[in-house]
Amino acid sequence: MNKPEKIVSPDLSEPLIYPAEAFTSRAYAEAEGDRLWAKVWQQAGRVEELPDVGSFITYNIMKDSILIVRAEAGDGPDAIKAYHNVCPHRGRRLVGDNTGGGPVVVAQAKGAHSACGHADKFGCNYHAWTFNHDGKATYIPDREDWGGALTEENTSLTPVKVGTWGGWLWINMDPDCGPLEEFLKPINTVIDPFQFDRMRYRFRFWGIFDCNWKVALEAFLEPYHVQGTHPQLLKYGDFYSFSKSFGLHGQTGFDSKAHREEGTAVDTSVHRAAGDGDPRTTIAQMQMEYWETIGASTSETLVKTAQDLPTDLPEGTPAAEVHKHWLNKAIAVDAARGVQWPELTDAQIAAAGLALSIFPNVNFIPGPTFALAYRVRPYGNDPDKCIFEAVALDRFPEGEEPKTEWTYVEQDLDKWPYVIAQDISNMVEVQRGYHSRGFRGNLPNPWQERKVTNLHYNLAKYMGTGGPRRLD
Repeated sequence: MNKPEKIVSPDLSEPLIYPAEAFTSRAYAEAEGDRLWAKVWQQAGRVEELPDVGSFITYNIMKDSILIVRAEAGDGPDAIKAYHNVCPHRGRRLVGDNTGGGPVVVAQAKGAHSACGHADKFGCNYHAWTFNHDGKATYIPDREDWGGALTEENTSLTPVKVGTWGGWLWINMDPDCGPLEEFLKPINTVIDPFQFDRMRYRFRFWGIFDCNWKVALEAFLEPYHVQGTHPQLLKYGDFYSFSKSFGLHGQTGFDSKAHREEGTAVDTSVHRAAGDGDPRTTIAQMQMEYWETIGASTSETLVKTAQDLPTDLPEGTPAAEVHKHWLNKAIAVDAARGVQWPELTDAQIAAAGLALSIFPNVNFIPGPTFALAYRVRPYGNDPDKCIFEAVALDRFPEGEEPKTEWTYVEQDLDKWPYVIAQDISNMVEVQRGYHSRGFRGNLPNPWQERKVTNLHYNLAKYMGTGGPRRLD
């Protein structure tokens, strides 16, 4: 007689196990297109990438390509529109031949991250059918040959739901999907005070990695790996953390082993006390190491003002006073150069914690003037490859925002920022390990890796398989 399945609690607090199928099965990878990616809201770009009417970008996911265009000036509900990037006549893609959705299949493909540019209209290079920003066909050669059968409905581009939040563009291919705001709850209310919409790209890197997209994402979902992967950071403090679900989404934050989750001190990459010793020097050292080895998770102003702490304050100044002086000075320095910080309370910073993930494929590390974000996607339907992206956002004086483009970086540890490279070093070996006959299933830490478990708990709702079960 079969043993009854033990019900997993909604908070995922018990020891759990889940299989490697989601990482290794080609059938699973192929099914993701219909069951997952066609049904969820996905971060597809930034609003500032569409500055003028006619500005466009593409976003590719597996076999689908989405064309996103600014159709009107301003912030109205019809200002930005999205369509399937395919001509309704004979199916040719309208814009671009890039690898953002999978392998290069034609010799002339450039292998770019995505297409972008400006167009007054979109024309198909096959038979010259032409479409306006509203997706309507404005020119069809010899239209009369159809004898009146061509209508606006069967000749227009197929629309895709599009929304904006946090300065990001979001798309959903499901015409019956719920509102973006509902999908993001409650994680959006935690992030809103940081005003991501006021930030701009400082860098944006991408690469094609030899691992499943979930392996790449999970490398950034928890700090439990710090002592094994980033031991050089341990001198700056204890990286023990909590991890919890926010419905579809997740959060991590620094904790103590007494699990003082509620009401703990504000502990993020900016406000965290930098280990033992003189906080004036440890904070300065930590900020410089972040800047030199990550290139993100802080700002140039925070790094420079931290270096002044040993001369600004006398030895023996309590850590809380060092933090207060440092941040106040950074606020003043930024204000003088035309950068305003959001008015964040300690409660808002504590609520955000260290990092926040948005289902299914994005992870943010937020700060008052910066954010580090990771997005991952499948590489076609290959379960052993993915498209990995790392972007840094920052606040800049108006008119001084840098012009950035997607920069391709090979899967080479010497070419990525050092700390990110340390994370990358695990990815290929994890993917190989998942194919081992000796691997019995994932055993995530019930307290510190619950964000990872929550990813698979929710994936199973879409995919119908692979959900965590209680560890006997």
